[in-house]
Amino acid sequence: MDGRKIVLLVAALLVAAVTAFMARNLMSGAGAPVAGANNVAPVPTGPEVLVATRALPVGTIIDATAMKFQPWPQELVEGAYFTKEATPDLKSLQGTVVRFAIPAGQPITQGALVKPGDRGFLAAALGAGMRAVTVPVSTQSSVAGFVFPGDRVDLILTQSVTGGGDGAPLKAAETVLRNLRVLATGQKTDKSVDDKGNTLVETYSTVTLETTPRIAEQIAVAQSVGEISLSLRSIADNAGELEEAIASGDVNVPDGDDPKNEKAMLAAANGRPGAGKGSFSTGADVSRFQRRTVPGKPQEAGQQGAPGAVIGLTMTAVPKGPVVRVARGNAVEEVEFGNKNQPGAGIIPGLPSGGRN
Repeated sequence: MDGRKIVLLVAALLVAAVTAFMARNLMSGAGAPVAGANNVAPVPTGPEVLVATRALPVGTIIDATAMKFQPWPQELVEGAYFTKEATPDLKSLQGTVVRFAIPAGQPITQGALVKPGDRGFLAAALGAGMRAVTVPVSTQSSVAGFVFPGDRVDLILTQSVTGGGDGAPLKAAETVLRNLRVLATGQKTDKSVDDKGNTLVETYSTVTLETTPRIAEQIAVAQSVGEISLSLRSIADNAGELEEAIASGDVNVPDGDDPKNEKAMLAAANGRPGAGKGSFSTGADVSRFQRRTVPGKPQEAGQQGAPGAVIGLTMTAVPKGPVVRVARGNAVEEVEFGNKNQPGAGIIPGLPSGGRN
């Protein structure tokens, strides 16, 4: 091989080595700087509008925890929004009722709320298929005024059951209805607060409850049967009743693991009023000198010890022979005919002795 070819071969190897070295530096060297992602959303600089702090379905009674002011983009502010400049005091909106559903974080419009005294206010507070019933209460029967709109109560019926043989009635109290939502106390649909935000306890003579049409009928009957009292429910009382409702089939468990479906099921179960299968107490549960049941009426004279005698029932003799009905004008008399063992049996009054069988 001549010297020229050797020089060319060495030059080619040098070029290849330099190219490989430069390529390696480009592949392993620092990459181009990447701008860091900014996950913080820009804070709107527009006016503050009133938004819902949580989802507000139709019929929700607005309180101080359901709304707040939040900055909103100027170009998205509508004339129906509540702005902080035009609504500096939120107390004027407490006690209003949601007419249209409002998602969490969305602005509250003026047309979505109904104020007390406006037309259709109470109808907007009712859920679908529900009714409003007003019952009279006293300070004692309304938990001394500690029942407020939005609370859940049970309805207790106290009555005296008469009919005993000695004339003494049975004293009984029974929880006939459960988990009823309070719509209003008197004519107020919100809690009264003082200047410091503390809830004021006030007395009232009526309470308006949200019920089903069937329960509304039962409340009307209960008022005529005895005295009605309210029992305030705890917020944590719905867990056991939810399991009972699922076991009985009153509440359908949704398929899958969607949290929204489970939340809707819990809301439907917790807001469902109940009737029947309530507990009861009688006078004997309170005092040993009171009775537990209503005794029957005493037996008629001559019927004591008779086979098949039932306390409280009057037993009559059963004819042993044929019976003939004798009519004298408008009077009809039944005469036993054909019983030879009874003296005078078989003789029809008013007929000659030949009429004996």
